[in-house]
Amino acid sequence: MAMKAVLFDFDGTISTLRAGWEEVMVPFMKESIVGTRQLSEAENGRLDREIAEYIDQSTGIQTVFQMRWLKEKTAVEGWNPEVLDEWVYKAEYNRRLLLAVQERIHRIASGELRQEDYLMKGAIALLQLLQDRGVDMYVASGTDHSDVVREAEVLGVSSFFHEISGAPVGKAECSKEKVMKDLVEHKKLAGHEFAVVGDGKVEIRLAKDIGSLAIGLASDEFAREGVHPLKERRLLAAGADIIVGDFTNLERWLAWLDL
Repeated sequence: MAMKAVLFDFDGTISTLRAGWEEVMVPFMKESIVGTRQLSEAENGRLDREIAEYIDQSTGIQTVFQMRWLKEKTAVEGWNPEVLDEWVYKAEYNRRLLLAVQERIHRIASGELRQEDYLMKGAIALLQLLQDRGVDMYVASGTDHSDVVREAEVLGVSSFFHEISGAPVGKAECSKEKVMKDLVEHKKLAGHEFAVVGDGKVEIRLAKDIGSLAIGLASDEFAREGVHPLKERRLLAAGADIIVGDFTNLERWLAWLDL
């Protein structure tokens, strides 16, 4: 049966504007947990592993949940007496990440780079093809709603989507789960009538829970094409039905979606 709708994650799936976010989150988490304490070699190694493991398994969830883990980890370790609220951590992390994002947006605005330079390869062609075939498309992201909307507009893809849903302001709730629930309960789609495409375990597991086709986009966000081995392992472990690295083979995508 042909798919009636496709739900996409955004960062790392369509957009690469936030590529390298882990390189911002890792040192931010570490400095927040450690404070001014001088760690032993063993403590340092353990903390590095625990942060890396948490980020790997939490990719795709709303940022505030990651910051909640940071708050709890800081309190448990007790190295830094200043334990902040999860929303405070989130605001500082976002501030740091947006420095890089804004620089990339500036490069597009100035003409130094093109919108396509921050899109996964083949994305525009696939979105156009799906639109031409009457497939409803949605975006659900763990990034703040206003930022997802703005970045989709910057990249020239917002018009393809029936709805764009990011993390709601000041609320800790999963936008991906909410959108999937809406497709089933209000738009009356059966799970097998829509596909979910994303590079995070969260959306893949949610898709499997409701019987949707789960396409894991194991993207290399800097090359913008090809399969990234770490993401491939992560997405297979989450239960992805299909693993792919980009959108360049349109015939293959149409076959998967039965279009």
